[in-house]
Amino acid sequence: MDLVMSFADEARARLDRLTTGQLPAIRQAGALIAATVRAGGVLHAYGTGHSEAVALEVAGRAGGLIPTNRLALRDPVVLGSADPGAFDPLAERDPATAHQVLALHTIQDHDAFVVASNSGGNGSTVEMARLVKERGLPLIAITSLEHSRAITSRHPSGQRLFELADIVLDNLAPYGDAVLPTEHGPICGISSITSALIVQFMVAEAIGLLLADGTVPPVYLSANIPGADAHNDALVARYAGRIRIGAL
Repeated sequence: MDLVMSFADEARARLDRLTTGQLPAIRQAGALIAATVRAGGVLHAYGTGHSEAVALEVAGRAGGLIPTNRLALRDPVVLGSADPGAFDPLAERDPATAHQVLALHTIQDHDAFVVASNSGGNGSTVEMARLVKERGLPLIAITSLEHSRAITSRHPSGQRLFELADIVLDNLAPYGDAVLPTEHGPICGISSITSALIVQFMVAEAIGLLLADGTVPPVYLSANIPGADAHNDALVARYAGRIRIGAL
């Protein structure tokens, strides 16, 4: 068996399904993001574990929108005063973590959120979604519906991420994420690939809508090309204190 080509086939099949079955939801998410930018809002993104890569794809990305902000599991240590020695990667399962993280960020009425979680059932993920909705803010979820529907939520409410979101985007990952069966168990997770593509679809739709109505989209240039720092810094200054700068 050629596992490389087998994985390529699995990836292509899911990418094709994203551009057919989920195009209406992608366009809806793009419209929400465009409206957020027009209103002077910020798009916040939260993900834990490998889903933090999805938040990184949303916020601070070359070619992506500048009014974006990443919330991270480690924020109580990096941005707050929590003891680094007490940091627990399993904090993603604790609903209290969402309160600690959110309190370190400036959230305004015209903002919106993307919360990414393949399983959709960890305590901090579900609690973050609940906090967003309690504030009356729009919420986009990127998740695996197959996996999420097959699990029991770790949140005390029993809710899963997709049950709280205004717009749900299915990353089409199977239960357990890995797509290639082998005699020693399934291999090769797909969710990072499909979730990143979903983010870029949303961004493309949002920027297309902004361009269509004559709005100049505030977009990051790659920091590794001449003149990018001056371009980016001037636009970032519009959102001072509201967006995270840097990789930590």
